Amino acid sequence: MDIILASGSPRRRELLARAQLDFTIMSVDIDETPQSNESPTEYIERMVATKAAAAVQQLNDTLKTSKANLAEQLIILTSDTIGVLPDGQTVLVKPTDREHAYRMWQQMSDNTHEVWTAVQATHVSRVPLASKGANTADHETVFQIIKQQKITERTAVTFIPLTMEMMSRYWESGEPADKAGGYGIQGLGAAWVSRINGSYTNVVGLPLPQTLALIKNITESGIH
Repeated sequence: MDIILASGSPRRRELLARAQLDFTIMSVDIDETPQSNESPTEYIERMVATKAAAAVQQLNDTLKTSKANLAEQLIILTSDTIGVLPDGQTVLVKPTDREHAYRMWQQMSDNTHEVWTAVQATHVSRVPLASKGANTADHETVFQIIKQQKITERTAVTFIPLTMEMMSRYWESGEPADKAGGYGIQGLGAAWVSRINGSYTNVVGLPLPQTLALIKNITESGIH
């Protein structure tokens, strides 16, 4: 089945490309604000489900407005990465500004946090609109969700002690702005990481072996 990576992250695109898979990119835009009293697990699972729903809607909008050559069945991959402090409740998301980044980093300094990445595979299939009771021509179709599977991978990351000068230099580099926890282990942020316990690619933004296993599982379960 054709695969769509519903993510604007260049890091996820690069990681998935390493597996030599054929896939296309679709960017989805959703509100990523955590809800009050939402646990990290609830938040990250809501994010991948919301991104999947947005991707399906975007595909259906495409069917309505163009003659795009879309496959009959697709696998949509959605992913979301957060940091979680040792209390198991405090979520480290993308920094909204310098002060927000500093607050997160001060809590991560000389401490161990976890990086959680949720990945959801959504199998969709085109079905006739007429079969859904719509008053339309038989050849018109809409994408419908057949099944969904998700995984969550966790990796422990330990930071060295951070100084204000280190944080200031890093923020000025521009690297932290679009990254969960405000750092990139594959970039300049690597200088802050003294050790990790778990998947490196998970910290980058996509646990690659686990994601490939997820794709294989949902693809094979969709073959009849």
